[in-house]
Amino acid sequence: MIPEPKKKPLNKWLQLINIPIQMGVVIFLFAYLGQFLDEKYGNVKDSNTKIFTMIGVFLALYNVYRQVNQLSKEK
Repeated sequence: MIPEPKKKPLNKWLQLINIPIQMGVVIFLFAYLGQFLDEKYGNVKDSNTKIFTMIGVFLALYNVYRQVNQLSKEK
């Protein structure tokens, strides 16, 4: 039998480079959703934008935490 070649692990630098891009996309989408809701319902204090932006920040940080833990387990 021919042994299967070992799969090359993904370069950890590439995984780390993607983290800020993912954070930016998540935060932007939640801020955009909040802004859309503020404009649609005529909210003058922009409370939806602030709330959804904070939710996006927390989700992005959770995603970073999860990915870093996954990278450290792969060692």
